[in-house]
Amino acid sequence: MLNKRYPYYLANKPVAANTDLEVLDKYSGKRATRVAFADAATVRKAIVAAYKAREAMAAFTPDARRDVLEHCVRRFTERQEELALALCIEAGKPIKDARGEVTRLIDTFRIAAGEATRIDGEIIELQISKRTRGYRGMVKRVPIGACAFITPFNFPLNLVAHKVAPALAAGCPFVLKPAERTPIGALIIGEVLAETDLPKGAFSILPCSNEDAGLLVEDERIALLSFTGGLIGWDLKARAGRKKVTLELGGNAACIIDADPGAPLDHVVERLVFGAYYQSGQSCISVQRIYAHADIYDKLRKKLKAAVGKLRMGDPRDENVFIGPVIDEASARRIEQWIADAVKGGAKQIAGGKRAGNMLPAALLENVPRTCDLYRKEAFGPVATLEAFDDFDDVIARANDSDFGLQAGVFTGNLTHAMRAWDRLDVGGVIVGDVPSFRVDNMPYGGVKHSGLGREGVRYAIEDMTEQRLLVIRDSA
Repeated sequence: MLNKRYPYYLANKPVAANTDLEVLDKYSGKRATRVAFADAATVRKAIVAAYKAREAMAAFTPDARRDVLEHCVRRFTERQEELALALCIEAGKPIKDARGEVTRLIDTFRIAAGEATRIDGEIIELQISKRTRGYRGMVKRVPIGACAFITPFNFPLNLVAHKVAPALAAGCPFVLKPAERTPIGALIIGEVLAETDLPKGAFSILPCSNEDAGLLVEDERIALLSFTGGLIGWDLKARAGRKKVTLELGGNAACIIDADPGAPLDHVVERLVFGAYYQSGQSCISVQRIYAHADIYDKLRKKLKAAVGKLRMGDPRDENVFIGPVIDEASARRIEQWIADAVKGGAKQIAGGKRAGNMLPAALLENVPRTCDLYRKEAFGPVATLEAFDDFDDVIARANDSDFGLQAGVFTGNLTHAMRAWDRLDVGGVIVGDVPSFRVDNMPYGGVKHSGLGREGVRYAIEDMTEQRLLVIRDSA
């Protein structure tokens, strides 16, 4: 597996460049494969090709776009296990989680195939006074033009899909820079797209340096930049000029467990463990802060400690492993230091263990000081914090005491509390009856505050990738 050298894709064509990028097996630390690495000149060529392809892509009919997307669904389905194993190797994602991500890749392209023929406009009633009698108004959506996409390492398939699939449905050519540490999934998507009859220049997929990717940010021929990653996204927005920018920049997700959780406590614990430690916590909507009502705190704490302690860590190829490696040793050391700083500041570590390279056991801490990095920042690792509350309004204020606002979870059997959370939690999405880590690929997904701006979810991304164009007709009579 991964025993070939992967080309990049320039204007729909595979290119074997002279420069290689090593891709490591994140568990063993050994080289898994090599991929072609694009330089600045290649990025410029891709921008030119995408810009030239605007009219051809706009003229590529909705049914033809749907057919391309449906071809991708078929081919990804045929290559499911190959894609999952590639993901397991390049991202260190446990194989069960990797298979789940492949399923979401397929779902996202399937949703986009349906949306490709539903990009509708509207009729506007303009006859609102004597002055406007005889006028008719209509609005349609047209592709915005060439798009640039920059994606992170943690979901190398699905976060690529959430940019590529809507672009194809909308009729937008694009240039994609996948994460340097996990480029293989994106290049396999390129292999499948190259099998279709997309217009020349419709797509380029280029592993390249962050410096050379700056061309995608600043070039005025790019009409939209969509970036998923860290807080550097705000700097990219400042450099982007007049182009439209959408950003998803992470979170520090809170989950509130009310006195009446509305579900058995064992189920709540099961979902908390999933939300906090799924793929070693490397998710923007990973459960990081858990707030439990004082009436159930002790029971929840005991059950949560036991469940976290049972999580199996090891080789992500093992079907029984839940905790695999974090992306690199530097990230593991950072998380380890944040845990140590929290304990030094007065927190108590309930569960956890010693780091070995980039393998970090699942950790749970209680009463972490609110000044600590572990409380204030995005941990992006297998660690969560736990604390008690007495008053529901107070815990909403605590959950809002964050620079981030992506999603929040609330377990409650109290409808008033559920609606109050929806009204007052300063986040992009409130998930009642489950953890904030829940996401379906057709729902609007994005955050407020430092978490970003704009929304993904296929239909919502298509709205960003299209412009409204008005037609007014005056009756001749």
